[in-house]
Amino acid sequence: MDPAAVLQTGQETCDRLRYLVKADRDIAVAAIVSGEVTGAEPAVTHLCPQHQDLVDEAALGYADGTHTGTKLRAGRYRAPSPTDACSWQLTGAKGEELASGSSGTGGQAAVTVPASARTFTSTGCYAWLPQGDNG
Repeated sequence: MDPAAVLQTGQETCDRLRYLVKADRDIAVAAIVSGEVTGAEPAVTHLCPQHQDLVDEAALGYADGTHTGTKLRAGRYRAPSPTDACSWQLTGAKGEELASGSSGTGGQAAVTVPASARTFTSTGCYAWLPQGDNG
């Protein structure tokens, strides 16, 4: 790949993060978590280290989908920009439902992942960011 193209792509990522942070910091972190902003880690490391806190926080979040086992971390999480169809479910070791819910309104949603959770599934929530002590 052309080094100039790599540099341009990284700079575009930094520009996008700079724009998103000005609009809403949570949305910037959620965009990294969800993969909407690709290549954030290397771009931030080499071109815009002032955004390292965004990458660090994003590493503790969850994108929509199913997350299992050791990838789960107990704690409180929030979805800053879910759709009206945002829903989630937490299940335990034997597949039993521990909790479930939905935003219903498209407003911020929150969930607490207990230590006993083995699977966390969400759809329509975009991204879950750590909140409080686990962030």
